[in-house]
Amino acid sequence: MSTKRPYAMRARAKSVEETRRRILDATVRLADDRLIADISLSATAEAAEVSVQTVLRQFGTRAGLIEAATEHALAMVGEERRTVPGDVDAAIATVITHYEARGDATLLLLAQEQTDPVVRRITDAAKRLHRTWVTESFAPQLASCDDTEELIDLLVVATDLYTWKLLRRDRGLSRRRVHQRMAALVHAVLTAVPTTQIGEEDG
Repeated sequence: MSTKRPYAMRARAKSVEETRRRILDATVRLADDRLIADISLSATAEAAEVSVQTVLRQFGTRAGLIEAATEHALAMVGEERRTVPGDVDAAIATVITHYEARGDATLLLLAQEQTDPVVRRITDAAKRLHRTWVTESFAPQLASCDDTEELIDLLVVATDLYTWKLLRRDRGLSRRRVHQRMAALVHAVLTAVPTTQIGEEDG
């Protein structure tokens, strides 16, 4: 049996995988500055420098493409946000770096979530990812807390995209000052007296 055939098959599989990734990367880039509803198969194909038929062979339908691109983007975000558990300053620096790169695009997504159920599923997944990131990044601090859910809620708010937006975009602060203020919020939360009894009856 010729050794050329297995090599050719591996080369083809690699080429197919590279094409798939190029299409997914292109779709994610398109979402940076346009509505998800406006990302067509033809626009994706043009951005990825492939044919529409190639996109369809890879993902079947536009819905399949958007679903795969969402999973691809979430995996990228997970890697970008990776940090050492318990290192508060590093966690804040990591999340700010992420917001600097993807914050405006994510804000555009959030602006669509009330009118587009597809986008709502994307943003819901992103919110779950952020909460998971908080839980893992501050795990040592959470371990000594009586009410971890309360502390996670507060840390989610302190490190949230909208917190970055209020400081960076609305206030126009420098990245360094945003880091300082977000760090002040996080440290205040971590050292605050528990307030679990306040407002419990409000549901």
